[in-house]
Amino acid sequence: MNATVCNTIFNKAIQNYHLIDLVDAQLINPYLADTVEALLYQKCWVDTVQWHLEDLVRDPSIDPVEGLKLKRRIDHSNQLRTDLVEQIDDFLLTQFGVVQFGIDARVNTESPAWAIDRLSILALKIYHMEGEVNRKEATPAHQQRCAAKLSVLVEQQQDLSLSIDQLIESIKSGLVRMKVYRQMKMYNDATLNPVLYQQKS
Repeated sequence: MNATVCNTIFNKAIQNYHLIDLVDAQLINPYLADTVEALLYQKCWVDTVQWHLEDLVRDPSIDPVEGLKLKRRIDHSNQLRTDLVEQIDDFLLTQFGVVQFGIDARVNTESPAWAIDRLSILALKIYHMEGEVNRKEATPAHQQRCAAKLSVLVEQQQDLSLSIDQLIESIKSGLVRMKVYRQMKMYNDATLNPVLYQQKS
């Protein structure tokens, strides 16, 4: 697995979502179950749905009850996103299980899957910024500003892709030790969120 594979899968997920463009659209994963490709596709699909949920919840005229439902749905989506990232890291840990790390092997600031998570979000930013550049009713000034932003996003995607590939190669060669820390989110856990567990006492 490398960044090119990730970007290809992310672009496919984003394009497929926008064929329907509904937050309640059913996920139909084109990749075989229990493969990292299927995980990557599902991860980007979740990100894409959440992108549009975030747009909807910011409607200034939204009904408060509907707004709260959307906020709860976004919270659930964030938890699912975290779970999928950790599953991708689990896959990579299995792949690197036979690597012999040197005693001076470095530890990276983040795991490969969390860097890949940022790559998924970048693919979404690029897709939607391209939409703004090409939006017919937008002013030329708006299109120019968005074109400048798009250029930065594309450069950022290239740099992040290279960094991910370099990180994976460094882990394979034993120069970087892969460590994964579970996120241990507390607010969704009824045993750790005091607002939740105090209601049961």
